[in-house]
Amino acid sequence: MFELPPLKYAFNALEPVIDAMTMEIHHDKHHGAYVANLNKALESAPDLQSKSIEWILRNIQQVPENIRTAVRNNGGGHYNHTLFWDWIAPGGSKTPSGALAQEINATFSSFDSFVEQFSNAAITRFGSGWAWLVVNGQKKLQVLSTANQDSPLMDGQTPILGLDVWEHAYYLKYQNRRPEYVKNFWSIVNWDFVNSLYQAAKG
Repeated sequence: MFELPPLKYAFNALEPVIDAMTMEIHHDKHHGAYVANLNKALESAPDLQSKSIEWILRNIQQVPENIRTAVRNNGGGHYNHTLFWDWIAPGGSKTPSGALAQEINATFSSFDSFVEQFSNAAITRFGSGWAWLVVNGQKKLQVLSTANQDSPLMDGQTPILGLDVWEHAYYLKYQNRRPEYVKNFWSIVNWDFVNSLYQAAKG
């Protein structure tokens, strides 16, 4: 059985960027529903219940076809949000450092250029989805976006930073002003966590 991980900070800890009501609804209701629906879908696949969510998503084609869509949507939602609550956090380093900073500069020419590419991926994602910084199959950094709750894990990539651009993530405060939400996101990124994921992905 998968469980909803507790939020490690208060609902209002990210104000004014993200308001307390959005955080509470997003974590308790939306993420909670993904966990409940994932567990329900896996009731008919007991052999998968002992697998990690990372394994399930990386091997999504091995999930029985009759529950694959439910597991894709809700398993992706659970995994993506579990990381998201650590990507956005009070405190934490506000810029990348060390090997990650060097790799961002080498790949995107500068940190500002990376921010522009990532922000554009988030702003131009049509409908609901995510923007990502991933370590791809060649162990290189790459910016991309996915629809709905799809995870880069499904394509053999490892996400090290993601931004939720579903309307439920920002609509109470920003309404249709997604670009403003994306711009403000950069002030609450926890680069310490991003760096830890980068180090793990590079192995």
